[in-house]
Amino acid sequence: MPDSEPQQNIAVSLQQSLRDIDASDWDALNSHAHPFLSYAFLSALEHSGSVGADTGWDPLYLTISDNDGQLIAAAPHYIKYHSYGEYIFDHSWAHAFERAGGQYYPKSLTAVPFTPVPGPRLLVHPNYPEAESALIAAMESLCHQNKISSAHVNFIQEHNAAKLRAAGWAIRTGIQFHWHNNHYSDFDAFLAALSSRKRKNIRKERESLRQADISFEALTGNDLKPEHWDAFYGFYLSTIDKKWGGAYLTRSFFDEIAKNMPDQILLVIASRQGEMVAGALNFIGHDTLYGRNWGCSEDIPNLHFETCYYQAIEYAIANGLKRVEAGAQGIHKVQRGYLPVETKSAHFITHDGFKEAITRYLQQENRHNAAEIEAILAESPYRKNS
Repeated sequence: MPDSEPQQNIAVSLQQSLRDIDASDWDALNSHAHPFLSYAFLSALEHSGSVGADTGWDPLYLTISDNDGQLIAAAPHYIKYHSYGEYIFDHSWAHAFERAGGQYYPKSLTAVPFTPVPGPRLLVHPNYPEAESALIAAMESLCHQNKISSAHVNFIQEHNAAKLRAAGWAIRTGIQFHWHNNHYSDFDAFLAALSSRKRKNIRKERESLRQADISFEALTGNDLKPEHWDAFYGFYLSTIDKKWGGAYLTRSFFDEIAKNMPDQILLVIASRQGEMVAGALNFIGHDTLYGRNWGCSEDIPNLHFETCYYQAIEYAIANGLKRVEAGAQGIHKVQRGYLPVETKSAHFITHDGFKEAITRYLQQENRHNAAEIEAILAESPYRKNS
């Protein structure tokens, strides 16, 4: 990878491990202490073997240093040999490219593995705004110099999207469902903002679990014990088995995050008569609660909604958080107070013909998503005057 132009006094490099980057230097670029961009989270993925080795996720962190060797920009970057664990689905692109005689994999990916959470992806020191363009140029150069089909930056915020769009990257939209805290004093105040039918349905769902003698604990920090993680990992594997998927996260990943970022974790545990039966893993940001993984040992009606959605809302209200982001997909979240929001990713295609086809496809898909969001909002679960 060539250095940037000398007059910029910055140099681009590639690191195959976070061990080669100082933790405090990396976290200094994560200005909002976003949990998934933290050194603790990304290194937990690497150290636990959840990425690297034969996972198809080869870490190759992009870094930029100034003339004095100080880290001024970075990106969580991987060379990918498949499209699993991304939640931005491009399998059809890969098939089309390969049917035409091309080689889609490996590809360049800037993302947080297994984490469909919008956030910053190009981490730049505020005194060096030009480093953002240098990161983008480095991704493009990596593709051209190594004959890589494409580069992708997933779940970006608008300021990253604007910069990538200006650089000629194609922008792809998606839909997620987030809950917004309208200064609710408690869960009942939130329910009061819903239509009568939705309010009654949620109360009925919650009551069914009380009748089933299910209780809940919201654990964080020192309250998280090895027995909770043992149970939760069993729930996680059980859910993976039901979905015919692959277990991306290893057991040691949970030990790593429990050790290095316990105060940014909220683990909701559901129990019946002292036996843990389900769990939901959330991460705590500066103003947002992020729902990530869940699982259960048995199918109990409404258990998923309470463990993942209602417990998260209660925690957010009690702790003054502005949002709950409950992960990818899920139209069923709407009747439980979660509203659609647009997500964005950016894509750089090296082949001109393929780039043109992808761009046309995304224009149609983006219009469809915008119309779908508008239609869902027209049937909002909230009362008109709330």
